[in-house]
Amino acid sequence: MEDIRRFETISQYNDFNQHPTLHPLVTVVDLSKANPRQHYKMYFGFYIVFLKDIKCGDLVYGRHTYDYQKGTLVFMAPGQVAGIQTDGGYFQPKGYALAFHPDLVRGTSLGKHIHDYGFFRYESHEALHLSERERQTVLDCFAKIDMELNQSIDKHSKTLIANNIELFLNYCMRFYDRQFITRDHVHKGVLEKFESLLNDYFASDKPQNLGLPSVAWCAEQVHLSPNYFGDLVKKETGRPAQEYIQARLIDVAKEKIFDRSKSVSEVAYELGFKYPQHFTRLFKQRVGQTPNEYRMMN
Repeated sequence: MEDIRRFETISQYNDFNQHPTLHPLVTVVDLSKANPRQHYKMYFGFYIVFLKDIKCGDLVYGRHTYDYQKGTLVFMAPGQVAGIQTDGGYFQPKGYALAFHPDLVRGTSLGKHIHDYGFFRYESHEALHLSERERQTVLDCFAKIDMELNQSIDKHSKTLIANNIELFLNYCMRFYDRQFITRDHVHKGVLEKFESLLNDYFASDKPQNLGLPSVAWCAEQVHLSPNYFGDLVKKETGRPAQEYIQARLIDVAKEKIFDRSKSVSEVAYELGFKYPQHFTRLFKQRVGQTPNEYRMMN
């Protein structure tokens, strides 16, 4: 079994990179100053963001290799495992890493909505590709955090560092919005596949056998992570992916309800509902009428 280097604390990661620990819960590491290294896998017990400066080994997450070139950001949440894939020789890492422990942001503004930054759960091929101007903004954010780390720790340190990390992450949300737009041709294809996927699903016996299609299942079919897929659908349609699925479900339900040879319960089961009352409740929420009322009015 392949060895995994485990980094549970910020100081462990700093020691590995020959970097001083200025704060026990957060660090900004210049990877060009670390020793050359070989292929290995790493486990992180904290949040970490990598900014790649030049190509020097491919970062692997799960079974996939990151589309990870100069000016690319990769985000990882606590508990994730990644690695570097090389030709077997040593290489000199280049770029920067921002790492911060969840304990740093507890009780702060950032801590209250850290889970809103869905890109920490994106998959390997969903990294953030930066323009030169965006890359400079990221470096400026890292410099501000590093400057604060080089101050003496006082009662303001935690708030100021957390605020600067939050500012950085908010910039990343803006940059991802830009990426969704600039890769619009790719994303349109995903939405077309999504629509076709739902049409084929409800036209088959899958609802009776598998139940209602979930966002995670749809994301898997188009080879995206649930978070990235959900963010993409919302950016493109203005609606959450779950709401989009429900809207398609209601469209199909309206057609089926016109078949008066079937009871509402039979329609519900055909659509994948275990309990007809759940179908009736959702239908009324979305349409303003119960299925029976809709049937009588049309």
